[in-house]
Amino acid sequence: MPVAEETLSISDVIIQLQDYSPTIPDSITTSICSEAGFETNDPRIVRLISIASQKFIADVANDALQHCKVRLATLPTKSGKVPKDRKFTLTMEDLAPALNDYGIIVRKPPYFV
Repeated sequence: MPVAEETLSISDVIIQLQDYSPTIPDSITTSICSEAGFETNDPRIVRLISIASQKFIADVANDALQHCKVRLATLPTKSGKVPKDRKFTLTMEDLAPALNDYGIIVRKPPYFV
């Protein structure tokens, strides 16, 4: 017997967004959208954009973490052992290739002395 899938239509998702509070505040999303030339008075659309932005940022951060883990796994250590409770720091060295995977090229600005 097949398992019934519960599917949501876009209108159901938009209705659920009315009471949802995303991580990125509506005011920031509205401001950035206005600068890009997009304006709306519907808070559900703003929240939908916030959720999409949050997902994109999470994906990029996760990819940067994977780049960091691969990079650190190839580095030699003094003791030869990899600590189990290693802390990771987000650096441009890991963020640039992660963004490059999404078609965003980051270059260091020229330095002027």
